[in-house]
Amino acid sequence: MDRQRRHLLRGALALPLAASLTGNAMSAEPALPALDGRTPAQLAGDEAWWGQVRALYDLTDEVVMLDNGYWGAMARPVLQAYQQATATVNAGNAWFGRREFPPLFEQARLRLAQVLAVEPDELVLTRGATEAMQVLIGSYRRLQPGDRVMYADTDYDSMIDAMQWLQARRGVTPVRIALPEPFDHDGIVETYRQALAQHPRTRLLLLTQVNHRNGMLLPVAQITAMARAAGVDVVLDAAHGIGQVDTPLRDLGADFVGINLHKWIGAPVGLGAVYVKRGRVRDLDPYMGEADGDDLRTRVHTGTVNFAAVMALPVALDLHQRIGVANKRARLLMLRNRWLDALRDDERIQLLASPDERLASAIAGFRLRGQTGMAANAATAERMVKQSGVFVVPRDGLASGACLRATPGIFSTPAQMDALVAAIRAVAG
Repeated sequence: MDRQRRHLLRGALALPLAASLTGNAMSAEPALPALDGRTPAQLAGDEAWWGQVRALYDLTDEVVMLDNGYWGAMARPVLQAYQQATATVNAGNAWFGRREFPPLFEQARLRLAQVLAVEPDELVLTRGATEAMQVLIGSYRRLQPGDRVMYADTDYDSMIDAMQWLQARRGVTPVRIALPEPFDHDGIVETYRQALAQHPRTRLLLLTQVNHRNGMLLPVAQITAMARAAGVDVVLDAAHGIGQVDTPLRDLGADFVGINLHKWIGAPVGLGAVYVKRGRVRDLDPYMGEADGDDLRTRVHTGTVNFAAVMALPVALDLHQRIGVANKRARLLMLRNRWLDALRDDERIQLLASPDERLASAIAGFRLRGQTGMAANAATAERMVKQSGVFVVPRDGLASGACLRATPGIFSTPAQMDALVAAIRAVAG
């Protein structure tokens, strides 16, 4: 995105999205049944209600798809809005891009701020959580040579790389900690407490709200408060948290957050966001050539954006809110617990997931007992596909070794969880 368009985006007034990109796409689908005052826990097992949700998605039946942590499929209303926006952008070309798109971009940002209950000037759109996190880590400038920056074995590979890169960038020393396994709430908090006490020069702590390896949901607010008391800033990777965990963003207590919108929100692939609490922007380096002010948009430069993806984002946010994040979480935990509970007493299988729902997400890791190598886990995943048609993915990087990751989506079914259980038992021999 050139400098002229960046200034247009900064000054654009918020305008409603065209009806052809919102109302028509949504109204073409049957309304979801009423909740009738039911709680998320009561709704979680209503297969008729979730069947209506599933009917909004056109999904492959080639495999039992349990890698829904990679990205979230677009529901049909979002896909229709995205396709229509693509045609609009293609037809209008630069005339559309320079004159009509800037206020639509601003509208999408304002809508996201409403959903996240933050201020619009605290958000800027990116192409995903990885870009968002690399901006936050790479441009964080309250570091001096000799300071420590801390991360854990459960953090995402690209974020770990960025934390390690700070050694060359800022002259700091990276500190890696290993979270306990099996994990429990108090043990996790104590691990961070001890690590911060052992490294009093720590100034930046990377936390991952829901990690992509074993799916643990960190007690972020508690750890963030502890870090703040020690004079440590937290940069939070919320790629797998926003959209499936119902804790409000502000309640997490982190001033710097990377967000993914194409995982659990269901937006088109290629959308994320940076959140920086108001008053903290100047703690980040401005992007090359930008003024060193309080405008968060001076810290991120993505080039030409995916116009159609941005234009379809409000449709994805509307559907996300119609379903409800608390309802999503309850459903996902019900599906997760169905397969985990069926295997908890099987000595052949090591489950890397806590029964404590405070630490639970849709994602859960497992391995055949003693199978800690990446190659062995990849081979097991391949056997599961060939023998049972169940698709899970291997993940490496935990201190305890590699594992397999299973991730249902809001469109997954109990029958698919039962198929997962049968597939795991089959490869366990």
